[in-house]
Amino acid sequence: MKRAHVIIHGKVQGVWFRAHTKGTADRIGVVGWVRNLPDGTVEAVFEGDDKKVEEMVKWCHRGSPMARVTKVDVEYEEPKGERDFIIRYD
Repeated sequence: MKRAHVIIHGKVQGVWFRAHTKGTADRIGVVGWVRNLPDGTVEAVFEGDDKKVEEMVKWCHRGSPMARVTKVDVEYEEPKGERDFIIRYD
């Protein structure tokens, strides 16, 4: 099991990034969350099988069809037991 905490930079808000992230996470089979940050970036956490988490991190470098990702920061942490994949609004 692996947990990746990512910050995605670029044109990533207003381009359905969070919805596409949720759809991709559900399809791949990871849990966690995604949310917009006030500085225009998107923050996400992915937990699950190592290979599936890495697939999500790789996906973040492309993002949703209208996104223009310029940078992805990734930190790996101990899994915390996320149960579902949700879009956060906080």
